[in-house]
Amino acid sequence: MSAAMAGVRLGTALQVEAHVLPSGSCASCELHQGSESKLRVSSQFSAAPISVQSSSSWGMSQKSSSCLSYASSEFWGADNVQLSSQTGNSTSCSDMAGENRRRASSIRVMSVVEKKGTPGRFYFNVTGFPFPLGPFLQRRTIRKEVEKGRIWTFEQEQALGFSSVATNTRMTVIMLKSGGLWVHAPIAPTEECIQLLKELEAPVEYIVLPTFAYEHKIFVGPFSRKFPKAQVWVAPRQWSWPINLPVQLFGIFKPKTLRDDDFSAPWADEIDQKVLSCPVGIGPYVEVAFFHKKSKTLLVTDAVIYVPEKPPEVVGKQSLLDAAKNGLAVRILSAGKEIPDDPIVDDEATRQRGWERMVLQILFLGPADLLEPQQSFATMSKKLIVSPIVKTLVFSKEPERVKDWVNRIIKDWKFKSIIPCHFSAPIPADGRDLRIAFNFLDELLPEVENKSPAFGFSLATIFSKASSFFPDADMKTLFSLDEFLVSVGAVRKTVSGKARR
Repeated sequence: MSAAMAGVRLGTALQVEAHVLPSGSCASCELHQGSESKLRVSSQFSAAPISVQSSSSWGMSQKSSSCLSYASSEFWGADNVQLSSQTGNSTSCSDMAGENRRRASSIRVMSVVEKKGTPGRFYFNVTGFPFPLGPFLQRRTIRKEVEKGRIWTFEQEQALGFSSVATNTRMTVIMLKSGGLWVHAPIAPTEECIQLLKELEAPVEYIVLPTFAYEHKIFVGPFSRKFPKAQVWVAPRQWSWPINLPVQLFGIFKPKTLRDDDFSAPWADEIDQKVLSCPVGIGPYVEVAFFHKKSKTLLVTDAVIYVPEKPPEVVGKQSLLDAAKNGLAVRILSAGKEIPDDPIVDDEATRQRGWERMVLQILFLGPADLLEPQQSFATMSKKLIVSPIVKTLVFSKEPERVKDWVNRIIKDWKFKSIIPCHFSAPIPADGRDLRIAFNFLDELLPEVENKSPAFGFSLATIFSKASSFFPDADMKTLFSLDEFLVSVGAVRKTVSGKARR
């Protein structure tokens, strides 16, 4: 519906005023009586105030809450529903459910509203080094059911400082046999996020921090305070940089430590775990992988990713449009091409260009060509990969440890899907795909371990939706950064297999 202002009338009397967030985030207003009648309004891209008017002879109560996603408006319990436009050239529509029917059929209205003063998405954070983690004030949460009644993901937008670069960050929740919830990698505990979690109608029993990484650690303390009865478990060898702060200063008190193949963990009958700890420089890279046996799902933090062709639903429209502008980053990383001064038009092609530019900056920091990102984006998307940053600055420093961890995962866990903390999930992938994503490790190991792959495995590599080798031109900035960090002692030097002999 293109109405800048609309009215929904079921009779007379009750009116709710709502204003749209320009960022494209959304919330909902609900008017209901028991389980019979309900009015829910939510949207994605509206740009002006929306008025919702409703009444009937029923004693309706009013409730404000955050909405889940790009939902539609649905109306029950009325025999006359009218949607009308009152501004400019916008259109109007109406639906008469019929004179003899007491309940109107579902009506879908694509517009986004948020009630005045709704605090559901507010979360203030300006911390992070070297760049603060955004968004700084508002974080929308989207919940998705991965396996009915058993596994859910919760996603929020995660931005890099004051830039237009953003992607998603993900929390995964598993229902245990006990009827309690096991929470992996908590996200910002906004009112909306907590409400969506409570709608699962199960107590949070365990909160798990599977990594040392700041971007995930920062939310564990605030999240755990929402569920004081839950046990908090953290990956071993926690540290932070540039100041090594104890976890207590992150609000994490008396946590239990995750151990490798810990069969005494309270969830061991349902979820296995394996710890990777790599001393790569000023501090160790630590990540704990988990395997949910019933669903055959592998959970990781940053070990692998799958870049989708289209942007995640939670990434805001404005972020995509800002990334599509030919700003300073594009002018620096344009491969010497002339930069056009074309105006930004809000359409699918522009948002797609913004997404492709975001992805290349996230993966490579300084890709070869941001002006025309299509070719590099096609190379990196729609396949299981290790992020080039993690590959270059972390896994290449300790290939033996990483390969041992990957091999143990493949040998012991017959997984069919992977849920990482960023980009797409769940990813339909198995041990073969995971091994191909880590093929680059073989180039770094001694030749005695570098056995030539069988013909069948080579063929599998060709047809697999996984990859481990990336364009040299795009990797140039990362290679330079690696050399600098090695020179100042921040990370270890990458040593090839031949040099190790």
